[in-house]
Amino acid sequence: MTTPDAAIATDIAAAPALRWAMVGASDIAATQVLPAIRATGGQAVVVRSGNAEHAAAWAAEHGVPHAVTDLAAALQREDVDAVYVSSVNQQHREQVEAAAAAGKHVLAEKPLALTLADARAMVDACRAAGVVMATNHHLPASPTHRLIKAEVAAGRIGQVRAIRVHHAVQLPERLGGWRLQDPEGGGVALDVTVHDAAAVRAILGRDALSVTAHGANQDNAAGGPFDALMTTSMWDGDVLVSTHDAYNNPHVQTSLHVLGTEGALIGEHCNTGDPVGRVTLWRDTVSEVLEIGERENLYERTLRAFNAAVAGTGQVIVTGEDGVRSLAFSLAVLESMRTGERAVVAR
Repeated sequence: MTTPDAAIATDIAAAPALRWAMVGASDIAATQVLPAIRATGGQAVVVRSGNAEHAAAWAAEHGVPHAVTDLAAALQREDVDAVYVSSVNQQHREQVEAAAAAGKHVLAEKPLALTLADARAMVDACRAAGVVMATNHHLPASPTHRLIKAEVAAGRIGQVRAIRVHHAVQLPERLGGWRLQDPEGGGVALDVTVHDAAAVRAILGRDALSVTAHGANQDNAAGGPFDALMTTSMWDGDVLVSTHDAYNNPHVQTSLHVLGTEGALIGEHCNTGDPVGRVTLWRDTVSEVLEIGERENLYERTLRAFNAAVAGTGQVIVTGEDGVRSLAFSLAVLESMRTGERAVVAR
């Protein structure tokens, strides 16, 4: 069996930790990224939020020494090496560009922005400043996804013909907020489908060409952005990809099917932020459950790779450019739902 990313694991193991500014006092910062920063030896020095009371309360609850409302007050600190941006999507470009101008490395939440022009400007700013930029797509760091990628690369299922992504979950009530209420930056396309695009692209190493999508507001009583959608898309190499993304499925676990000319790989309970799930190799209707190996926390792996990239001993798992490509797919999905026609994915 193929071992996923063994060389990369060696590169990131000894990377130095970083000191962070948390730009955005968000749920994911509290529940996933801050614990991962600390687990990999780093520390959060300051949190920035536009709401002073919220910033202070968040800092106190999570043991962060400083809380500010002024972005420059967070970015200009000499004891900050890197910035994690998890503010509302509309603010990402301004904050990432400011971080780059301050010489700080950047880990930015998905979607990078709400337009391709903004996302590309963010990547360009970091490149011009000579700082590392990564997009916080967690699925390419998943042990199941990494194994599937390695098996595909090793030719274990021959030529990939199709991929099916089932990423319909039950949205926790605490995470409703902008996802259900923001007509511009919310909705399942920019929140979940964007992850599908990043995951498929990481496995295939190819880009999406076009997509057709249908969406619905099945349970969003507020009448906000769509809470459920399905897509069919064509990718480089004549690979057909379908996705089902939703906020209203408490019943069936997520899955990822990769169908090839010589076999198929089936990931179960694998499109999640936890290092869970299993992968089965199928050939001629005979199955073999594959050994996953180390089930490292996805966000800790992302942070260790980021640290290594800053140290010059490794590379990030999902680049800023990768984040631009996943955004391009989600924007094409939104266009298709708006027009009722196939949409070309911008290059």
